[in-house]
Amino acid sequence: MKRRTPPDSPSLFDTLALGPDFSIETMAMKDGLFPVAGTDEAGRGPLAGPVVAAAVILDPENIPAGLNDSKKLSMAQREALFEIILENATVSIASSSSRHIDERDIRKASLDAMRRAVAGLTLAPRHVLVDGKDVPPGLICSGKAVVKGDARSVSIAAASILAKVTRDRMMARAGFLYPDYGFAGHAGYGTVQHRAAIAIHGPCPLHRMSFRPLRKDEGSET
Repeated sequence: MKRRTPPDSPSLFDTLALGPDFSIETMAMKDGLFPVAGTDEAGRGPLAGPVVAAAVILDPENIPAGLNDSKKLSMAQREALFEIILENATVSIASSSSRHIDERDIRKASLDAMRRAVAGLTLAPRHVLVDGKDVPPGLICSGKAVVKGDARSVSIAAASILAKVTRDRMMARAGFLYPDYGFAGHAGYGTVQHRAAIAIHGPCPLHRMSFRPLRKDEGSET
């Protein structure tokens, strides 16, 4: 399997520990399940903004070097890999808005975004590897939940990078629309700065009103 390194940045991945591999995908392929997609989401925990999901089918002969759980990569590494994944893999991205999250709950909204991301792939998968403990209902093919999948499967890791970079870019743009909240700096997470801004300005349309401390019944779970 060839692994492509980001152009003009040979040192970006020099210090990475051994990360996920293609072994889970290979086992599925041996069972006749090809193509294999990986899917993951970003943004379950923030107080504002969408949850974003991505689905990725990698080319087994051209797997990008340095794929890993997006949380273990620097911004520069994620941005470099984002472009390489788009260029060399079959990808799809979907999101669930804050309103959708409030109406359905974050778990259901996340699973639905992953389902729609998989459905949007131009190459139909025969099997999907899903980060976490749940397989989204209504997948177009068989699926397998992989706990800590972004650290075990390069397909899921690639999806985690696409979801993370896409959501961060969306929240940076949201910062221009709602400059009082500093979305570009914290991406909607409940930082001290963000909570202080909510206390001063109140919530905006991007806030998840079902999440504490925004929901009226603060004694309930998010």
